[in-house]
Amino acid sequence: MSNEDRREQSATGDDLAVRLSDLARRLQEQENAQDTLDSIVHAAVGTIVGAEHAGIMVVQPKPKVVTIASTDEVPVAVDRHQLDTAQGPCLDALFHERVVSVPDLDAEPRWPAFAARARKTDVASMLSFRLFVQGENLGALNLYAGVPHAFDQESAHVGSLFATHAAVALANAQERDHLAEAVQTRDLIGQAKGILMERYKLTADQAFGLIVRASQHTNTRVRDLAERLAHTGQLTPSGDDAAGA
Repeated sequence: MSNEDRREQSATGDDLAVRLSDLARRLQEQENAQDTLDSIVHAAVGTIVGAEHAGIMVVQPKPKVVTIASTDEVPVAVDRHQLDTAQGPCLDALFHERVVSVPDLDAEPRWPAFAARARKTDVASMLSFRLFVQGENLGALNLYAGVPHAFDQESAHVGSLFATHAAVALANAQERDHLAEAVQTRDLIGQAKGILMERYKLTADQAFGLIVRASQHTNTRVRDLAERLAHTGQLTPSGDDAAGA
């Protein structure tokens, strides 16, 4: 490799590093996990060579596979074909391989049922990356293009780096969401305890015990009972809040 080639390669690498740093900063600025997911798919189209559409497919604990973010209706339609046929590159990226490439759907032998349906859409090539593995939760970033061989080695390289940055940003966003929910739950329970303490002249422990017993009796989450009491003034639908106080 000549010195000129090395300088060009280094400049290209520096430019990619800057773009990914900007990406990480933009994703960290999103308010919640869903906003982060939406930003990821739109940024993927602007960052990864060949990508015209992008979506994120996840496996939830039930287990249930769903598309939770997409740039438009194309990823949703293609993913539906994968779910209907129980085969396809996105599912392979979720369960088996970190990167799955589909250069040309018309010549694709691996998933015949899916390929036959997908050919009727505006998609001719695909590229999928495993995005995260969190316990029973799995996620994949999927890219779609309307022409064959839209993705090359650079697409796979940049896409892998992109997926790593996106996964970190998403994990941070989910952690913030969980923390915000925990704080909100604590505040709701505090409000509910205060109402019961004032209404029935209870101590804080007695008020919380009443909420817990109502939760067990009605098979309802403590948070949901606290929210009902804070908003309606009733701990249970019947309004018989003093039972067991």
